[in-house]
Amino acid sequence: MRRWGIVFMVFSLAVLLVGAERGEARRHLNVDLRVSEVRVTPIVAHVGDTIRFEMTLQDRGDPANMTITIEILANGKRVADKLFKFGWSTEPMKVYRETFEWNTKGVPPGEYRIKGEAFVWGDSNEFDNDLDVKEPLVLLPVGAPLPAGKEDGGTAVGVY
Repeated sequence: MRRWGIVFMVFSLAVLLVGAERGEARRHLNVDLRVSEVRVTPIVAHVGDTIRFEMTLQDRGDPANMTITIEILANGKRVADKLFKFGWSTEPMKVYRETFEWNTKGVPPGEYRIKGEAFVWGDSNEFDNDLDVKEPLVLLPVGAPLPAGKEDGGTAVGVY
């Protein structure tokens, strides 16, 4: 019985050392993910319409093999999110495009400030992990006419 205790202890120590080594290696990676564009279509819509968001992200660091949650915020409240995997490719400066939808049924009419966010722990440049769209999304009451020049709803783009 004592022999198995020693074997288990040696095995546990080996697992801990390998895990610590991997964590140390990850700490020295240059992780740098940038939200380079957020596109909102339509930018003027009626309550109940579905809003489409397209987010472009650029992996500017080492292959980190990470999974994070990327989000779309409207007035600071999360309205769409998804799991996002990056760093699995050795292709430098890899560009990813992700699409989100927000069904505005039951949302009050008004202006909504849109932000795309991709928070990464340990990012070497944390100031490019989110991007605000300058033009607000306008939700009108059902049946209200769209403003002149925005008959198709229009599109707004935030670019880094």
